[in-house]
Amino acid sequence: MKKYLLFLCLSISLSLFGQKEYYELRTYSIPFNGSQQALHDYLEEALLPALNRHGVENIGVFESLGEPTPKQIFLLVPYKDIATYGKVVTELEADNTYLEARKVYDAVAHDKRVYSRFSSSFYIAFDGLPQIVKPKKGSQLFELRTYEGYSEDAVRRKVKMFNKEEFAIFDATGLHSVFFGEQVSGPLMPALTYMLSFSSMEERNANWDKFRVHPDWKRVSGLPEYAHSVSDIKRTFLKPLSYSQL
Repeated sequence: MKKYLLFLCLSISLSLFGQKEYYELRTYSIPFNGSQQALHDYLEEALLPALNRHGVENIGVFESLGEPTPKQIFLLVPYKDIATYGKVVTELEADNTYLEARKVYDAVAHDKRVYSRFSSSFYIAFDGLPQIVKPKKGSQLFELRTYEGYSEDAVRRKVKMFNKEEFAIFDATGLHSVFFGEQVSGPLMPALTYMLSFSSMEERNANWDKFRVHPDWKRVSGLPEYAHSVSDIKRTFLKPLSYSQL
């Protein structure tokens, strides 16, 4: 009986402190020469405060570096779990403060649209990084990477590789993790996506160089169980907007 109670307590502790977050990543595409101010006003003054009121914290808002066409705005929303996502979406529909704050945004005319389209992808956090990590102060460069796999099993093997091996190497070489998620819906599946933070591009380049020559990476990357686990990599460099909470 005592052993059972101990096991139960441990199970409850793991569920409370090891609970894996559920992430939504939206990518807004801005029309050529379009004005996105109404979108920023909506995010800063309506959506983020409403999500904060309903217990959602550490929301990231970023724009892509350089001058890509179309320009893109990225919104990262971490929920405690998938049930919390559904609960918050329902609560927002009845949040009068939020509904009032978004009226100006809803009234934007069709010929003054603030985005052409937006895509939305959802992710379950990795076992090895179950919650988002707030970047250290002064982080001005974020790297968003998506690893596509040729099959679901390929992605599962890459996730295992991170959980068992790569997180330790990332920590040792200054690749500062923000979130890691296995994609459950959205484009590019099957895939995983993660975000890193740096103070500058110089720090980023130097630390990736450390990673590439690290003996543990050389060992792990040659293991047969992880062979062909990544078929394509997509990378985007981002900078946080002034009202980002990351």
